[in-house]
Amino acid sequence: MNALFRGKGWSFGFRTTIMLYFIILIVLPIAGIYTQSFSLGWNPFWESVSDPLAWKSVLLTVKLALIATLLNMFLGTMIGWVLIRYRFPGRRLLNSLVDLPFALPTAVGGLMILLLLGPNSFAGGLAGKAGIEIVFHEPAIVIAMLFVTFPFVIRAIQPLLEEMDKSEEEAAYTLGATRAKTFFSVIFPAMLPGISSGAMLAFSRGLAEFGAVVLVAGNIPGKTLIASVYIFGEIESSNPQGAAAVSVLLLTLSFLILWTVNLIQARRSGQ
Repeated sequence: MNALFRGKGWSFGFRTTIMLYFIILIVLPIAGIYTQSFSLGWNPFWESVSDPLAWKSVLLTVKLALIATLLNMFLGTMIGWVLIRYRFPGRRLLNSLVDLPFALPTAVGGLMILLLLGPNSFAGGLAGKAGIEIVFHEPAIVIAMLFVTFPFVIRAIQPLLEEMDKSEEEAAYTLGATRAKTFFSVIFPAMLPGISSGAMLAFSRGLAEFGAVVLVAGNIPGKTLIASVYIFGEIESSNPQGAAAVSVLLLTLSFLILWTVNLIQARRSGQ
């Protein structure tokens, strides 16, 4: 009996510690952002988020994150398919490199893009001669977002491809379906939940990117200034309330995205 009580006491203490850790690390900082954003009332909050520069930075961030997400959906699906369905020399190395953006500091990623595509680089010089401006313009921001969000779609669809019953494909082939029809009728629907959840996570991550973007964007107000850099500028200008107000917009949007991802995963688990 005493051992039972000690076991229950240890379990209760463990759960309490985890909850306190979660509250201190996650809940309190989020609550602090919302509290700070409305600390001066609704009118100052609205003035902060409706400021033309703030609004343009948020819209630009959403637009470029959406472009990067669409590219990731296509590229991530193809790469995930190749890594699971094909065997070739160097496959394991390539599969391990997929997670490099998770391990690499984002500022290093931005520096890599700057060195590879900057005006003084070979690729940047060729693009400049063709009249294409990359670094310090919107394309560089999209590339930076692509880099930091690259693994999400790939890692989301790989387990689905591994778990897929190949007998369904074989049945489709037996019934005379072409490879293309089999892919879009059998394989793609099975991958769609992973593509959707991975894309939404990539979009949410792109909204918040700072380190890789700040080095290559140019940060021109109204043109290449994204929301995270705008928030940093507001903090540097001693306007934490304005920074918190814009942060609330991004945070709320991220909450909605994560809720949608959890809903998709819950429905998939219930099937």
